[in-house]
Amino acid sequence: MRQLIQRLKDLNELVMFQHSIFSLPFIFIAMVVSADGWFGWELLLMGVLAAVTARNFAMGLNRYADRTYDAQNPRTKNRPSVDGRLGGKTIMIFTLTNAALFITIAFFINSLAFWLSFPILVVLGSYSYFKRFSAMAHIILGISLGLAPIAGVVAVEAAIPVWSVLLSVGVIFWVAGFDLLYSLQDIDYDRSAGLFSIPSRYGAEATLFIAATFHSVTVLFWLFFVWCASLGAAAWIAALFAALMLGYEHHLVRKDFTKIDRAFFTVNGYLGIIFLLLIAIDRWLT
Repeated sequence: MRQLIQRLKDLNELVMFQHSIFSLPFIFIAMVVSADGWFGWELLLMGVLAAVTARNFAMGLNRYADRTYDAQNPRTKNRPSVDGRLGGKTIMIFTLTNAALFITIAFFINSLAFWLSFPILVVLGSYSYFKRFSAMAHIILGISLGLAPIAGVVAVEAAIPVWSVLLSVGVIFWVAGFDLLYSLQDIDYDRSAGLFSIPSRYGAEATLFIAATFHSVTVLFWLFFVWCASLGAAAWIAALFAALMLGYEHHLVRKDFTKIDRAFFTVNGYLGIIFLLLIAIDRWLT
């Protein structure tokens, strides 16, 4: 039993289950808007399971593919995929199991969700290899999480309305922007290893400018989303709150690069949760 518990802890450290907080709020935002309120306990459970298994697949494959690089990077050399706690076979079994679970969950949601589950897994898996040949890896990560609202609305109404696309595009630039900031930590290593990233190719100042531009686009598309979905005052406040949080994130990073973890995890985590709460309040009031 003790060995099993330790293995579960290692798997948690491998994929950091708690970081699903970045995608879950926007799945549920789409579901709340699509259902015009509460969408039911069954879809809540299905949404959580789909998000967690999809993310586990993506993170598991990423850790497997990056083992050689992670072993040479001082920031990542203590990951379970590198220090011997989890072997390559174990990681691949975990990864493929989560892929199978994701497809199965999508099947039980509806037929559109099922057929979309396959290209979604392809997009999620492609991120692990993009950094080897293109600095567009940040955008690919954004697209990976940007699929979450699309998945949420498909689960409720088996369709993809325009407002959900606007919400998703906002998420794409939001994630790509904060991944740019996070990648500043690896700027020296990426250069020495020949990996492609915007920080390693263009430097810190250019990265900060591009990230700020991406986040400006994020806010713009979230405002379009609120307008297109005909939401109320609380939703407009949610979009404006997101703008303030993103501004604070950039302030933290520009002030001190050691605050990148705080900006990445804390600020973005609160952004998603409060955005969801305000959208839920908006639907409840109307």
